[in-house]
Amino acid sequence: MRSRLVLLSTLLVSALLPAAACAYPWPVKPFDRQHPIRGFFGDPRTVFRSGVSDNGIEGPGSFSFHQGVDIVAPDGTPVYAIADGRVHYLGAATLNLVTRSGAVFQYFHVVAVVGEGQRVTVRQTLLGYVQAPYGHVHISEIRHGHVVNPLQPGHLTPYADHTVPTVARILVENEDGVIEPSTGICGRVQLVADTYDTPPLPVPGTFAGLPVSPALVTWTITRSSTVIVKRHVAADFRDRLPPNAAFWSVYARGTYQNDTRFGKAQYPATPGRYLFQLAPRFDTRVLRNGSYRLTVHASDVRGNTGTRSLLISVLNTAGGCPGSLAAAAVPPALPVELSQTPRQPNPSSAP
Repeated sequence: MRSRLVLLSTLLVSALLPAAACAYPWPVKPFDRQHPIRGFFGDPRTVFRSGVSDNGIEGPGSFSFHQGVDIVAPDGTPVYAIADGRVHYLGAATLNLVTRSGAVFQYFHVVAVVGEGQRVTVRQTLLGYVQAPYGHVHISEIRHGHVVNPLQPGHLTPYADHTVPTVARILVENEDGVIEPSTGICGRVQLVADTYDTPPLPVPGTFAGLPVSPALVTWTITRSSTVIVKRHVAADFRDRLPPNAAFWSVYARGTYQNDTRFGKAQYPATPGRYLFQLAPRFDTRVLRNGSYRLTVHASDVRGNTGTRSLLISVLNTAGGCPGSLAAAAVPPALPVELSQTPRQPNPSSAP
C-alpha cells in the first residue's frame, strides 16, 4: 500500500512539473506581488490609415492581435530578468531573453543597460529601465515558436482575477445595418457581440477604466431550453493567438483599440470597442420560423464568465428576404466618443 502511495505521489508531481516549470515572476519590483495590466493578450491593435471623417473605420490600416501583456510601471522603473538565460538586442528598446529551455521572453519599451549576449539571473539582473513616455513594460512569452498567453495559470505568477467580462450588446445586422430581431429576421445576417473585460487591478493614468479583451467568446442558439445551434467559439485567446491575417475574422468591423488612432490623429483616453464576429453570414433558413434565444458567453483565463441573451424572431418567406447578406456586412457606426478633439499620435499605446 505504501509503495502504491509513493508511486501515485511521484506520478502526480511529474504531471505538475511542466506547468510549474513555466512559472515566472513579475519583471518589476516587488517580484512576488501582482501589478496592474493595461493591455491583455489578444487585445485589438488598430491603426486606421484614414481619418474618422473620411470613413476610416471601414478602410485599410494596420490590424493585429496584441501579443503579450502591458504591465503598468512609471517611466524609469527598473526592469529585471524573469528567467535565467541570455539577452539579445531585438531592436530599439527591445530585448529577447532566451532561456536554457529555449523559451523566449520579449521585453518592449526598456532602455537597456545589459550587454548583447550577457547571461542574466532571474530576479537579480537589472535589464534596464522603462522607456519614457510609455509608462509600461510589454512582455511577450514565446514557446515552440508561438506566442502564448502569459496570464494563463502557471505562467506569470502571482496572478489573480476576480472581475467578470461584460457582454454589453448583441447585434444582428443585414446589408442595411442593425435590425431589430423582434420584428423578424430572414435570409443571411451577421451576428456580432460587443464584449470586453476589466483589468483585475485598477490602472492609473490615462488608461484608467479602459477595457481589455476577454480570453474566450462563445455562443449558442436555443429554443425552449433545447440547443438548436451547438456551442461555437468566436474567439479563444486562452493559450495562443490566431494569425494577424485572421484579424477581421475574429473581430468585426467597428472594432478599434484603446487610445485609438485614425490617420494622423489620436483620441486620448478613448475606450476601445471590441466587437467579436459570432457569425459573419449566418443563414437563418437553417432554423424554422419562430422565436429563439441567442446567448453569448465571455470568459477570462480564470473562468470568470459574463453572459447575455437576445431573443430573435426568424421569419423567412417564399418571397425572399430584402437586405439579406451576400457579402461583408455594413460596419457599425462610430460611437459619440470619437467626436472629441483628437491629438497627434502618442507612442504610449504601442506595440
